[in-house]
Amino acid sequence: MLDRGREGAPYQLMVGHTDTVWPRGTLDRMPMTVENGHLRGPGAFDMKGGLVQIVFALRALRELELEAAVAPTVLVNSDEEIGSPESKVHIERLAAAADRALILEPAMGPEGLIKTARKGISRYTLHIHGRAAHAGLEPERGVSAIRELALQIEHIYKLNAPHEGITVNVGVIDGGSRPNVVAEGARAEIDVRVLSDEQAEQIDRALRSLTPVTPGIELELRGQLEASPLERTPRNRALWEAVRRAGSRLGLTLEETIAGGASDGNTTSCFTATVDGLGTLGDGAHADHEFVDITTMAERAAMLALVVLEPPLTY
Repeated sequence: MLDRGREGAPYQLMVGHTDTVWPRGTLDRMPMTVENGHLRGPGAFDMKGGLVQIVFALRALRELELEAAVAPTVLVNSDEEIGSPESKVHIERLAAAADRALILEPAMGPEGLIKTARKGISRYTLHIHGRAAHAGLEPERGVSAIRELALQIEHIYKLNAPHEGITVNVGVIDGGSRPNVVAEGARAEIDVRVLSDEQAEQIDRALRSLTPVTPGIELELRGQLEASPLERTPRNRALWEAVRRAGSRLGLTLEETIAGGASDGNTTSCFTATVDGLGTLGDGAHADHEFVDITTMAERAAMLALVVLEPPLTY
């Protein structure tokens, strides 16, 4: 649904997604159930519950005949879990002209923390090019890419600075062809998480500055920043204060947090004020025990409605 409201009026972007990590047929072994205030089922928490809250927030405004000064525009995509490859261009287009973006990803933890910051993600593949040789007959003529990879991994892990919010992980490695052949090639897949664009550039420079330890080795690095961080910029702080005000009016004491994973909020934050984690409370995203705490959904939908009623932001 796209509704820009009155001609020439500013609009706000409300973003949710329909896709999950669960394969077809999951409902056969993990059916939807409701028990003790918990609704269980694949994708209930991440993030069908957030979509429900969008619907009920807007329905409440309609039933109460309350018109938002900043017209709501709702975007629901179907490829967020794989990085929004097709919807990202539309998210960017709408966010670029929006007064603000409200991301209905789940809240964090049982306290329902609001995500006012998200780490950015960079992905790289380091290719090691060595020289093959028979490992038994003439190993001295070979240059092992696998040995070089082991040495490079030590350098890569030294880039970690968890106290600064920087994590660097080598998650996949492979190389070589046969046990009796000095490995001609090897590679490592690297995941980088950072809190700021400055940190992303810092780690990018460090990875591109890696040099061979072993004579005869060549290094080739491929990759880049894939999702910019959602940072606590002045405009994002202004929107967070609006969310806090809305919660306070309902007797909710809201707290904020940083999320290590990315969402569409990382994208919208590049263009407009963004707050993430306005969705449901619950637990078990991407896990068999996934559930939504339905006893808290009404108050969170009401809070969302109050945020929608906020006038255009100033910052």
